[in-house]
Amino acid sequence: MGETNTYQMHQRAAEFHLQAAHAHNAAAVSHNKEDHLSAHELSRQAHEHSAKAFEASQKLLAEFKPEK
Repeated sequence: MGETNTYQMHQRAAEFHLQAAHAHNAAAVSHNKEDHLSAHELSRQAHEHSAKAFEASQKLLAEFKPEK
């Protein structure tokens, strides 16, 4: 696996992590405003982004070959 590909995979995983964090924050704001339907949907999205981030991180780890 090339260095560029590894970097791109890392960037994609980081993007999913940031999206999940944003959705979690938005859900918390919605809960505080007692908008529970929106909060529930945002929580679902946060969970989905977290799962994608985990999968991307696991794939990157499985393909990682440290230099000697």
